[in-house]
Amino acid sequence: MPSDESPTVEKPQQRPWAGPVARASACLRDNRPVESSPPHGHSHAHGPVPPVSRHLRRVIAAILVPFGVAVVVGLIVLWPGGAPGHARTGIGFDQQTRSGKVARLVDVSCRAVNAVPQQPPSGGKASDSCQKATIEVTSGPDKGTTFTEIVQPDQTRRYREGEALILAYAPNAPPGLRYSVSDVQRGFPLAVLAVVFAAAVVVVGRLRGVMALVALVVSFGVLTLFILPAILRGHNPLLVAVIGGSAILLASLYLCHGLNARTSVAVIGTLCSMFLIAVLGSVFVDWTHLTGNTSDETGTIHTLYPHIQLKGILLAGIVIGSLGVLNDVTVTQTSAVWELKDADPNANWRTLYASGMRIGRDHIASVVNTLVMAYAGAALPLLLLFSIADAGVWQVASSELVAEEIVRTLVGSIGLVAAVPLTTVLAALVVNADRHPEPTARPAPSGGAHRHRRP
Repeated sequence: MPSDESPTVEKPQQRPWAGPVARASACLRDNRPVESSPPHGHSHAHGPVPPVSRHLRRVIAAILVPFGVAVVVGLIVLWPGGAPGHARTGIGFDQQTRSGKVARLVDVSCRAVNAVPQQPPSGGKASDSCQKATIEVTSGPDKGTTFTEIVQPDQTRRYREGEALILAYAPNAPPGLRYSVSDVQRGFPLAVLAVVFAAAVVVVGRLRGVMALVALVVSFGVLTLFILPAILRGHNPLLVAVIGGSAILLASLYLCHGLNARTSVAVIGTLCSMFLIAVLGSVFVDWTHLTGNTSDETGTIHTLYPHIQLKGILLAGIVIGSLGVLNDVTVTQTSAVWELKDADPNANWRTLYASGMRIGRDHIASVVNTLVMAYAGAALPLLLLFSIADAGVWQVASSELVAEEIVRTLVGSIGLVAAVPLTTVLAALVVNADRHPEPTARPAPSGGAHRHRRP
């Protein structure tokens, strides 16, 4: 009698090494990395952090897209169309210039050329060794003409034959007094330095370095084509700095790091910190009664454009000066949180925040010190003058010249410190949103061949 049961179908028994070899062959065929299997027969391997959900991307876009539109509208409304013209004053960078060079250099006696050598500060006999430089005009309608200049022995600037110069030109002066040496030509060495810098960035950074250079060009374009001319046109300097700075950070961050959720978190953190710096700067500049008129440059600007708010220029400088370091802090913190999530997919946002803040505290310590040293280095001659002044430390710090640098430094540092926890918590929430821990894989049943019966 035929049996009611179907015949048993047995799978051919596989060799112990057949599974790994087959997986390796499939991975190589599909151009995937070969994953090693743990001894118990299943793997917990995980790839990079998966992208955030569509819902969360919409939330981020709902925040940043209107802000980006507002920045574009601000650029259009306040676009200056170039710097306003003015009558030349002949002072500083506002004077007319021509090119020149040192045609001849001869050692002469100071007394022979009616030059009175200055007494050395340390005392002693003054040197009688002067130089007579013959300067040739190499551009303009007077090209080829020459004039002489006596170089004192204690003069800081020394000449070399053939050295390229920048000549100040006064067209209304008598013929023999129209030209004088203003500075030396530094265009070629600066261009070489810029090429070396660009090459180093590209060699080390590769494509990311190229995009960083593109972002640098965009930042320089926004600064020279929008921020500076708009301030000269009389627009509120702080508003111009916030709009221009926002355009710079949006362009630079997305160009360098891509259009993704990670970069968007860094953008939001940078924007919030920048607005905090603007608010704190406005409060403390008013509270400390700073005018912003503490240098010859600001005095000249106020003379040429009396409608410009010098206090606003100070605030704009605080905002723009903090952008670069803010970008560094927010991008680093966001990347750190993403890497922590990649290393431990099951970590919740509190764990990610705590780990990210341990990194952020080290970052705060180094960045704040870097910022203070950068400002101290820029104001080193001023600090040297005050160090020899016969006045107390508090009196020196309370003077407007020093108080301006203190406010600039501390306000920027507060913004940097605030950027660390803000960006870290945003990154922890975003990278952990709409995700669930990986389910633990169940061990595969071990044993011999499996028998399957048909019903």
